[in-house]
Amino acid sequence: MEYRSLILAAGKGTRMKSDLPKVLHPLLGRPVVNYILQTVAQLGPEKIYLVIGHQAELVQSALEKVQLPVKPDFVLQREQLGTGHAVMQAKELLQDFSGILLVLPGDAPLISAATLRGLLDYHQSGGYSATILTTVVDVPTGYGRIVRDSAGDVVGIVEEKDASDQERLIKEINSSIYCFDTQLLLACLGEITADNKQGEYYLTDVIKILRQKDYQVGAYLTSDPTEVMGINTRQELAQAGKILWRRKADELMSAGVTILDPDTAYIHPEAQVGPDTIIYPAVVVAEDVVIGSGCQVGPFAYLRPGTRLADGVKVGDFVEIKNSVVGHGSKVPHHSYIGDAVIGSGVNIGAGTITCNYDGQKKSRTVISDGAFIGSNTNLVAPVTVGESAYIAAGSTITKDIPDGALGVARSRQVNKENWVAARKKS
Repeated sequence: MEYRSLILAAGKGTRMKSDLPKVLHPLLGRPVVNYILQTVAQLGPEKIYLVIGHQAELVQSALEKVQLPVKPDFVLQREQLGTGHAVMQAKELLQDFSGILLVLPGDAPLISAATLRGLLDYHQSGGYSATILTTVVDVPTGYGRIVRDSAGDVVGIVEEKDASDQERLIKEINSSIYCFDTQLLLACLGEITADNKQGEYYLTDVIKILRQKDYQVGAYLTSDPTEVMGINTRQELAQAGKILWRRKADELMSAGVTILDPDTAYIHPEAQVGPDTIIYPAVVVAEDVVIGSGCQVGPFAYLRPGTRLADGVKVGDFVEIKNSVVGHGSKVPHHSYIGDAVIGSGVNIGAGTITCNYDGQKKSRTVISDGAFIGSNTNLVAPVTVGESAYIAAGSTITKDIPDGALGVARSRQVNKENWVAARKKS
């Protein structure tokens, strides 16, 4: 059966205490809502609708730049009067659609495509009018509770502010992710009211109305509560980042990468790391980074976008590399900045080496050829090329190309003044 997706991204996010709409807050460098857009797009929906409201023009402008196989159609919610009201805004776009509508919040970046596929399959195979994605948590504070009858069937969802003391003890919670029979959903939306403590139109009331009409409602349980975590505060934004980092660390370790301290391995989900590489503590690996096999990275290393490490590369402590290629077996052991550079194979970069890649107006490239040896505390003022097997004396500031096999020296000559200390003391 065909399906479409509706993502609710109209809220302000008051608890973020920010001028930026909640769904645009960066999570590991990308807006929160990008994650759910890209996850939903993996499922191949016929259409994706994105409901926007607060700072709608800003949200639309930001999301139109996202590369997706299915571009979202934007739906405007001028007043934020609840989740049910948000879905109502797409009524005209859905009135001729008889398939499944997958409804999701725009602030749930951790949901996986596998879980959403499971939800869709469960909904379709069970023939349900609606299916709720649920999970069980130890502390359900802040979430709507799933209310079941004595037979275990779902009878409704109660929001926490409207829940009784007994209902608040329920630990099965609503994820705010649903599958609906689209035409039944549209019919029920016309019956919901804002008669609640929030004065809002709850989408959850559709579940109660469907049950009152004797339609079957399913509940698909995910065993991983982190998947349905919403982002409402800065603390939750930070927690989501930690979860994504940990997921990536687990994925890499399962693929043969050694990570000595997964809790301090900040590896972007889109970074690539080859087997038998060792990641030491306190390492940051950004997106668009590729690390080969058998490398050593860290501790306290920062690999920025555009970094490419070939097999067997060593990047040590307090090293930053940006938009650079480091060849097979080369070493950048400590205290160096490598930016906009191409480093060949078998190169040794001494401590304190800096590629001076920016002159205040433009970036320039440094090329260090195979087998070169760069002495400690060297400044390489780009654009500059160091030839194959060339050496640079420690403490040099290199502004001109160095030929193959040559020694480059660019520093003041040392002068020793004999008996200077004794003469100074006498004066």
